[in-house]
Amino acid sequence: MNGMDTDPKQLEDARGRLISELREHALVIGTVTLTSGARAEYYVDAKRAILRPGGFAALGTLVAGQVAEWGGTAVGGMTMGADPVACAGLAGGAQAKGFFVRKDAKAHGLQRRVEGPPLDDDDRCVVVEDVVTTGGSTLAAIAALQEEGRAICGVISVLDRLAGGGEAIEAAAGAPYRALTTIDEIYPDRPDRERTS
Repeated sequence: MNGMDTDPKQLEDARGRLISELREHALVIGTVTLTSGARAEYYVDAKRAILRPGGFAALGTLVAGQVAEWGGTAVGGMTMGADPVACAGLAGGAQAKGFFVRKDAKAHGLQRRVEGPPLDDDDRCVVVEDVVTTGGSTLAAIAALQEEGRAICGVISVLDRLAGGGEAIEAAAGAPYRALTTIDEIYPDRPDRERTS
């Protein structure tokens, strides 16, 4: 473990604040095309919430707590979606290196695909993402780390749209997957929600 104490009450308060921030600032009602190509009647632009002081602070507490619980020593993922999540974790006190995975290796400079402090063979990577639908970008980040021989100890998303991506992510990573929130919590009355009797 990396030694960070996480108070369950503090984590629950942070989670409540994150849900509130996502509801207020990130939920967009209207037809959009998702990264996967699927169309939806709503969109969660998590960056609208997590790049505000309240959302960023709440996210930082949650990510740092989960990184500590898993004994992570590095936190990051596919650039853009993962960038604010990893930075929030570091700002929240995670005793870990930050890293970003490029879609493609740079053609100049050090020609690296995984940017940030060099990752060592004994690093335990926590992969992060803002929103997971099918999990495509998270799966690409996992594959890039595995190609470099890096160990993955867990995967975190800010929000899971509950479209099956979580299961694929957990299988690919060979490690636990944790969504900090789900679409059920952010938009419980959405038209496509499966109802159980």
